[in-house]
Amino acid sequence: MIKAVIFDMYETLITHYQSPLYFGKQMAADAGIPESKFRELWDSTEQDRTIGKLTLEQVIESILRENECYSEELFQKIVQKRIQIKEVCFQHLHKDIILLLRSLKEKRLKVGLISNCFSEETKVIRKSVLFPYFDAVCLSYEQGIQKPDAEIYKRCMNQLSVDAQECLYVGDGGSHELEAARELGMNAVQAVWYLREGTTQPCGRKADFEQIDNPMDLLNRI
Repeated sequence: MIKAVIFDMYETLITHYQSPLYFGKQMAADAGIPESKFRELWDSTEQDRTIGKLTLEQVIESILRENECYSEELFQKIVQKRIQIKEVCFQHLHKDIILLLRSLKEKRLKVGLISNCFSEETKVIRKSVLFPYFDAVCLSYEQGIQKPDAEIYKRCMNQLSVDAQECLYVGDGGSHELEAARELGMNAVQAVWYLREGTTQPCGRKADFEQIDNPMDLLNRI
């Protein structure tokens, strides 16, 4: 019997790809630095940014100083633009996301969130329109671990007071999250309602998992 639904955040509850992108390429352009030079430090710090060892601000400052183009104005421009565009993602929710979360709460199901995220995303998630619906939140930046580490799933289940077989895990499939959830004994399904074939999204359809094309169809799995 399903007692809890645990969601991934990016490309599951929200998507980057219906609002302007502000990743390494775009930040490099604003900094006036070749993308390859920007990415030398940006990409190499991804792990540490994901598990709370480095903040956005620390890395952007380091990149600008290493490339001898630091100014407070440029630093603030890039940091604030990155945060603002992360906030914009929450303005382009699938029309049924809020309805789904309300429906789960009406059914007295617990709702959890496990997200691999950076410092700037943590702040945005916590003040978002979705945050009040979660009964448990495990953000990699705060937890010091990330998916697919089994421990982050266990921490979320402990907060929800449920066992793995009582959980439905819903994610787009990036970071081997679905495989990890299934190995723990969770029911795992792939959310594909944001999937846009042929884009740079991190994951395509996974034939080994049931694919859910509309958020409200999840209710049929409970």
